[in-house]
Amino acid sequence: MVDFGTRLKELRQKSGLTQKQLADRMWISKAAVSYYEQSLRSPSSEVLVKLAEIFHVTTDYLLGIEDKRQVIDVTDLPNEDIQLLEDAVALLRRKNFDRSKAEERGGERER
Repeated sequence: MVDFGTRLKELRQKSGLTQKQLADRMWISKAAVSYYEQSLRSPSSEVLVKLAEIFHVTTDYLLGIEDKRQVIDVTDLPNEDIQLLEDAVALLRRKNFDRSKAEERGGERER
């Protein structure tokens, strides 16, 4: 399980932000960001939520509870585009479900 400090540092670096730039966006000190990344301090729930919003991840991902970044940020999209994405996801789930059922049936025939 990845710890919070490691995950925060990875996200910050992948985003091309310095500790100072992240601190400025968060209205906290650069030292606070450094302490978080070194796991010397834990963020408040408010800071945790802000970080999740900045990096477009869940708080569970930040905390190392889940490993997948399965969040799609649709903040600036109009409702009809969001609906289109939801429909596409539902279609892909049905396709994958149908495929797995077909594979199960194929395996039963071989027995």
